Amino acid sequence: MTIGILGGSFNPVHIGHIMLASYMQQFAGFDEVWLTLSPLNPLKAGSDELIPDIIRLRMLELAVGDTKGLNICDYELSMPRPSYTINTLRYLVKRYPGRDFRLIIGSDNWKVFDQWKDHEAIKSDFGVVVYPRPGYPVGPIYDDGVDLVNAPMADISSTFIRKSISRGKDMNYFLPQGVYEYIKHNRLYGSKP
Repeated sequence: MTIGILGGSFNPVHIGHIMLASYMQQFAGFDEVWLTLSPLNPLKAGSDELIPDIIRLRMLELAVGDTKGLNICDYELSMPRPSYTINTLRYLVKRYPGRDFRLIIGSDNWKVFDQWKDHEAIKSDFGVVVYPRPGYPVGPIYDDGVDLVNAPMADISSTFIRKSISRGKDMNYFLPQGVYEYIKHNRLYGSKP
């Protein structure tokens, strides 16, 4: 069984995340895609916009629901911070023997992948699948253990969602079912109930 690990802050999770995970599971050769909640991205360690882990996890649960082939991984919430992807992947391989884990990242992260802890080990031991992100073109990749998947692009970001909600915009069609109601009910990101 091949499992794609799609990590992120998911602050909040939006339709672009779910669309990408679904595409990868259905069209890129993954049996399952696990959306892995990151408590603190080491390359974004100064961010003060991150809401509590448990709230972002609840939004992920609402977004994924019982969708076949998509799951949530919350292991990084119990790791020392900042958490590192290599440690997550090594843990998962021990915890779930017989499964192959591959990392899924956007072309924006690919541009800075050499700054990731043990990035060469991630490529050689697990493999990396890179998908396109708007504004981050990537040509052919000739690294062993790295594949480029031409997944559909959604020019949407969690930053855009947060800013729009704080300005009173209706984000119902930008968020998975149940997530926008949860945000409004809990007055997240400056929303009004």
